Amino acid sequence: MTFISKTPTVGFVSLGCPKAGSDAELILTRLRAEGYEISPSHEESDLVIVNTCGFIEAAVEESLDAIGEALAENGKVIVTGCLGAKGDTVRTAHPSVLAVTGPHALEEVMGHVHRHLPKPHDPYADLVPAQGIRLTPTHFAYLKISEGCNHGCTFCIIPALRGPLVSRPVGDVLAEAENLARAGVREILVIAQDTSAYGVDLKYRTHFWGGRPVKTRLKELCEALSSFGIWVRLHYVYPYPSVDDVIPLMAEGKILPYLDVPFQHASPRILQAMKRPASAENMLERIAKWREICPEIVIRSTFITGFPGETDADFEQLIQFLEEARLDRVGAFAYSPVDGARANDLPGLPPETVREDRRRWLMQVQEDISADKLAAKIDSVIEVLVDEVDEEGTIARSQADAPEIDGLVYLDGHFAAAPGDFLQVRVVDADHHDLYAEPVGQGRVNA
Repeated sequence: MTFISKTPTVGFVSLGCPKAGSDAELILTRLRAEGYEISPSHEESDLVIVNTCGFIEAAVEESLDAIGEALAENGKVIVTGCLGAKGDTVRTAHPSVLAVTGPHALEEVMGHVHRHLPKPHDPYADLVPAQGIRLTPTHFAYLKISEGCNHGCTFCIIPALRGPLVSRPVGDVLAEAENLARAGVREILVIAQDTSAYGVDLKYRTHFWGGRPVKTRLKELCEALSSFGIWVRLHYVYPYPSVDDVIPLMAEGKILPYLDVPFQHASPRILQAMKRPASAENMLERIAKWREICPEIVIRSTFITGFPGETDADFEQLIQFLEEARLDRVGAFAYSPVDGARANDLPGLPPETVREDRRRWLMQVQEDISADKLAAKIDSVIEVLVDEVDEEGTIARSQADAPEIDGLVYLDGHFAAAPGDFLQVRVVDADHHDLYAEPVGQGRVNA
C-alpha cells in the first residue's frame, strides 16, 4: 500500500499598511520556497498565520477579530505584525494562539511554523519565482527600502512597534526591483516608514549594483530605479530638505511626478505638539518651488483633525493652508487616542463630535479643490496604467493615482487592453475623485 503524504498547508491573513504587506510577502516567499502550500481557507489549512496591524484602535479590533475567526475555524494560529509588539494585547484576548511575534520577524515566524508544522522533506517540488510571492496584482508591487523610524511624533507608536530606522543595502533593494521589472511589474511603489530618511543610519554608505557604485540615498536610489523604464512612485516622504533633490528627477520624467508627504497639520503650535516640522509658511514656499521645477507634480498628504489642544483658530489655519496649498490628493483622520502614544497625556482633547465635524469640513473643502483640479484635465491626453478589464469597460490609473488610495480613470467600451498595459487616453469628464476617458489609438501597450 502506498501512502501519499499531504503537503503542509498554511492559511494566511494580512492586515494593515503596505509595509505590513511587504513583511507578509517575505513570509509567503519563504513558505513557498520551503515547499509549503498557501490556502485561502482556514478550514483546509494545517495552521494559520495572521499578520496584524496595531496602529489605531479600529485596526486593533480588526486584528483581534481576525485572530478570533482563525482560531474558531482552524484552532492553530501564529500571530505576527505590529499588534504583536503591543505587550500582552494578543495573549490577553486570545490566550490559545500558538505564538506571537512583532513586525519584520521573518526568522522568528518561520521558527514557529517549523515547530508546529515541520517543513516538507522535498522543498524542490515548488519553485519560487525570483520576484517572490506577492499580495499585489502582477503589474505593480511595493518596494520597502527601510524599516523603523527615528522620529518621535507624539501621536505615533510605530518606533515602539518597529524599532529605529534600519535601511536596506541599496544593492539588495535594486536587485529586488530588477527582479520585479523582469517579472513584468509595470509600477514600483517605494515605501518605508520614512522614505526620505533612507540611508541616514548607514551614513549614505556606497554599495555596488551591476558592478557600479551607488550611494544608499533616496536620490541615487531613484536614479537607479528609473533605468528599468517603469513607473516609480514615492510614498511616506518626510519633508526633509533632501526631498528637493528628487523633484528634478520628476521633471526629467525619470520617476513619477508624485509625492506623498504626510504634513499632518499646518498650525505651528499643533505641529510642535505633534513633534513635526512647525513652519507651514516655509512648506508653502517649498511646494511653490516644487511646482516651479516640475509643474506636473501631484502632491498627496494626510492630516489629523482634533489633535489634543487644537482650537478653532488652529483648525482655521489648517483650512487656510489647504486652500493656499491646493494639494491634489488629501486624506484626513479625526484624532484617535492610541495606547502608548505620548499625545494621550496632552491636555485639551476636543470632544469626539468636534474632531469628526472638523474632519468632514476639511474633506469638504478638499473635495472642491480636487474637483477643480480634475476638471482642468478634461480634453487633455494622459498616460494611464490598466488595472482591471471586464465586460463593463476598463479601469485604469493615471500617474497622479496610487492604487487603493487615490482616484481611478474609467474607460468605456471594449478594446485590446489588459492589466499592466500603458495606454494614451483623452479625458472627457471628471468628478471629485475620478476621471472618465476614451482611448487614443492603443497608446503604449507593454512598452
